[in-house]
Amino acid sequence: MKKISRFAALGLSLALALSLAACGGGPAAGSQAPENSPAGNGEATVLKVGATPAPHAAVLEVVKGLLAKEGIDLQIQEFDDYILPNTAVEDGSLDANYFQHITYMNNFNEEKGTHLASVAEVHYEPFAIYAGKTASLAELPDGASIAVPNDGTNEARALMLLEAQGLIKLREGAGLAATKDDIAENPHNYEIQELTANLLTSTLQDVDIAIINGNYALGAGLSEEDALAFEDAAAAAAPYVNVLAVKEDRESDPAIQSLVKALQSDEVRQFMKDTYGNAVVPAF
Repeated sequence: MKKISRFAALGLSLALALSLAACGGGPAAGSQAPENSPAGNGEATVLKVGATPAPHAAVLEVVKGLLAKEGIDLQIQEFDDYILPNTAVEDGSLDANYFQHITYMNNFNEEKGTHLASVAEVHYEPFAIYAGKTASLAELPDGASIAVPNDGTNEARALMLLEAQGLIKLREGAGLAATKDDIAENPHNYEIQELTANLLTSTLQDVDIAIINGNYALGAGLSEEDALAFEDAAAAAAPYVNVLAVKEDRESDPAIQSLVKALQSDEVRQFMKDTYGNAVVPAF
């Protein structure tokens, strides 16, 4: 009787195991990615991408859903500065970033010795002048304080916008590397204050006017109607197009190419148009 009991118990155990497997007692349904995932083995591919909040991270949220259908788990890491997203791509802790324009990226590589490469042009954000203590450019008093971003190419971009408005004149040939030391004429003795880009919106009420990067302006709730003047899009779109950046030699990775396709999709184009209007212009 003991032998029969043991065999019966063994049979019962096997039957129970088979029953559980048939009813889904294994891995949860949907825990694996589609068979055509870039990983090639049915397992989800994790893609870590750094971005500033608006519009970049918001755009990536749209992309996240598109990539999920391809078995890619897009993980978005937000930053509020322009340094860490690049160093994180360089050291491999991020697969890519989406926050900067091509000229800034090239300048960063030159100054920091990094190996970043643009893999896609995504959009362009017009630079603009916003009112602080003074409501219009025509009302600017002598000695007015003007805040500009202090990072490399963006300072030059801001100064060229001031020049285009007839407020200052830069020395000939200053170009995309201009700083306030390159101001050749400043007849009204404007005080140019160089500030970290992410501080420009919080200090706007302390200066007469400020030239603010598009992503930070959007993040602070400033719209195109709030701008006193915009840069010339025809001249600025090419050198200041926002790109998807990766480390060199990763451009052809299947997951990266899937990200490029999603970023340049009709869904993203429509989202930019509906959400940001002329403040974010698709470059594809």
